[in-house]
Amino acid sequence: MKGPVAFLFLGETLLIPHLYPIVEALAGLSDVPIDLWASTSVHEELLARWTAELDRPTIRIRRAPGFRRVQGGGDGRNPALPAKLPMLFRLLPHLIRAPIAVCAEQTSLWLPTLLPLPTRFVKTSHGVGSMSARDDRRRRAPRLTLVPSERERQTYLDRGFAPDRIFATGYVKASFRQRTYRRPPFRQERPTILFTPHWQPHRSSWPQWGRQIVEQLAEQSDYNVIIAPHQRLVEKAPELREVMAKVANLPHVHCDLDSFAMVDGSYTEAADIYLGDTSSQVLEYLMRPRPCLFLNAHGIAWRDDPSYAQWKCGEVVDRLEDVLPALARAPSEHPHYAPVQQAFASSSLGDTGPDVPARVARHILTLLEQSA
Repeated sequence: MKGPVAFLFLGETLLIPHLYPIVEALAGLSDVPIDLWASTSVHEELLARWTAELDRPTIRIRRAPGFRRVQGGGDGRNPALPAKLPMLFRLLPHLIRAPIAVCAEQTSLWLPTLLPLPTRFVKTSHGVGSMSARDDRRRRAPRLTLVPSERERQTYLDRGFAPDRIFATGYVKASFRQRTYRRPPFRQERPTILFTPHWQPHRSSWPQWGRQIVEQLAEQSDYNVIIAPHQRLVEKAPELREVMAKVANLPHVHCDLDSFAMVDGSYTEAADIYLGDTSSQVLEYLMRPRPCLFLNAHGIAWRDDPSYAQWKCGEVVDRLEDVLPALARAPSEHPHYAPVQQAFASSSLGDTGPDVPARVARHILTLLEQSA
């Protein structure tokens, strides 16, 4: 069996947990050479640490053209990335020697979209939810698209995608083992709220309500609070760092804009109540159903809009002054929402068990045999 299989770790660190479990599984199932292409020293250090534990000589970590060195990034904080399109096109002479390239984001798909490459691309999902942009033309470029659930697969089939190019494999990130911690280091045990607004202004509660919600959460003392928005929010809201700096030293508030814990599943696992808007992180949180609260800062008529299907999993707050009262009643109202959450998470994520990465790896190996 020839190779190598190229894994593209070129984007934000949030993509890593969606790819790395597949690397582990592929290395365990086969001796096919594996190239891990890294865009920055942050990616490189994380991958080097984890692959050293595997002790597999078939795995190589390689620096993509334009590789960026980042000082002090050993903790996995999200780095500034090199320009991705120039990097991708400079990577082409290396990629065309690989029969398979695996990615978790759409930017890499410009290559097979625009060029008749011998390399077959495999796209695995990063995040899941009702707002995925499935109509982007790059979605049709991979030879295989691997999605979590049959429900998600059906959304592609409804758009005319070929059935033999779309497979439901389960949710890969559920098998990511390298979490930062289970619970943040709060001084006192209290129920923990995770506040995680989305980054796109038209979908996020931050522009309208964010600053006020942070103030409300800082002033109360009934809950510990993790404030960990989507890691790209700071691009659209540069005031975010200043707002969070004002409350970061409070003993019941844990703020994070940079660390790997933002994206490795640490916070969705640790929280007792989810407070957010449209982020697909809620589905990771709902792998274990718990109280949810959704912020309708834009006054959306959401009930009959399939893009907001996740809002049926908890109370939707339409007024800023109702946020704290809704948080207080969320635990007692959770039994009403728990069956809805269970059904929604199951239908969206599919299998979340330990066999998912191996299932993905077997699809890659099958495609590799067909490419020989």
